[in-house]
Amino acid sequence: MLWIVIVLLLFIFQTATILIGEYRRPSKTVAWLLVMFIFPVIGFIMYYFLAKEYSQRKLLRRKGPHRLAVTKNQLMLQLRLLEGSADSSFCKLYEEPRLCGLLHNIPGSPITPNNQVEVLADVDSAYASILAAIDQAQRHIHFEFYTIRHDQTGKRFQEALIRKAKEGVQVRIIYDGIGSYHLSSRYIHKFKQAGIEIHPFLPPLIAFFDKRMNYRNHRKIVVVDGLVGFTGGINIGDEYLGGDPKLGFWRDTHLKLLGDAVYYLQQTFLTDWLFVSGNRLADDTLFPEHAEAAASMVQVISSGPDAHWDAIQEMFFAGIIAAKTRVFLTTPYFIPDPSIAMALKTAVISGVDVRIILPYKADSRIVQYASRSYLSELMQAGVRFYLYKKGFIHAKVMLIDHLMGTVGTANMDMRSFFSNFELNAVMFNEDVIKRLEADFFQDLKECEELKLAEFEKRSRVEKGKEVIARMLSPLF
Repeated sequence: MLWIVIVLLLFIFQTATILIGEYRRPSKTVAWLLVMFIFPVIGFIMYYFLAKEYSQRKLLRRKGPHRLAVTKNQLMLQLRLLEGSADSSFCKLYEEPRLCGLLHNIPGSPITPNNQVEVLADVDSAYASILAAIDQAQRHIHFEFYTIRHDQTGKRFQEALIRKAKEGVQVRIIYDGIGSYHLSSRYIHKFKQAGIEIHPFLPPLIAFFDKRMNYRNHRKIVVVDGLVGFTGGINIGDEYLGGDPKLGFWRDTHLKLLGDAVYYLQQTFLTDWLFVSGNRLADDTLFPEHAEAAASMVQVISSGPDAHWDAIQEMFFAGIIAAKTRVFLTTPYFIPDPSIAMALKTAVISGVDVRIILPYKADSRIVQYASRSYLSELMQAGVRFYLYKKGFIHAKVMLIDHLMGTVGTANMDMRSFFSNFELNAVMFNEDVIKRLEADFFQDLKECEELKLAEFEKRSRVEKGKEVIARMLSPLF
């Protein structure tokens, strides 16, 4: 009997730990309790290493200097706004006080004028543009990706970066320890031989024994000389050029930015660099003055478990709630938290045209099952879903009316909202929004609309898999 009492007390202790640790997100609490109920001991070990809330203090201490380095430019940025440099589409934002207030109050992410935005809607053009910028680098190249492969594409970028390093350009590289798990030591050593600084974000051997292993750096950032920057959904690897026979053609969206928004790509990289290397960079050339680029307004928003606010999730939520005519969304992974799901239902019931493009092919079956578990209730409300059949769609794009568009690294799922380090660019320029709109409608031509009547015919086994996947979805 004694061992039964001990096991019961252990279970109560484990349950209390989860309830206290996850009080902010009831859905995550339920998911972990389910795991604990099925696997009492293993479940608690998994929780300890995978899910305990990440301490904010360590990274927050390290952010200060880079925030100050950018702050000296922020007065100039705000003065430009007051001088009327905002384009007409940005001015419409002031007609939405709640959305405008939220965006203006995101810490360390001012809305910047004086930007030129180029939408790169295919991987070939994105790679070509990044390589061209690398080739023109004079001072430094900052290169940060979730996934870097040691394949032909990886070698192509490696050769370009090493060539610039030999010319005296300072090259710094960050890769995620899990996302780039298969990156060979030989590939990394070649960078180091060329004098390039390269660091992983929480490498597996450390992360396995680290309570932060669940928190991944999902950002994709390139900054060249502090003048030109890139971000979006594309990583470095052959599969992004259609090299994966299972997924085939790869559809993605990336951005090239010139102007003041690059300050905040740079700031994010430097913060991550301080975390992975321990080195604080304070060179004035990291934040050069920008010449007049264009009139586009851009806001770079970063979020992660080190922040007090879930800034990207809040931006998505506020945008959906503010929509009057349309919400167009493209995402490879769709596991919305309850607030986003309710916002989508509220919008469509209010008469907003809500359309969402998802992949037909899946690179993760369990995530696909979890995604499908949300579709019926949203389709019943009036949300329209489209399955992209040309290949695999990995773009992460949202359009709200003709008011704003966002492109970045964050998926419409709880991992991106609450566990990953992510980065999105929010844009207000009419031409940029029209370009993203044209891409969305072009993608629709490669889609099949999912009809509720047909979707409901799936088997009980499939529905059962979806139920289980949904219960566990807060853990993905």
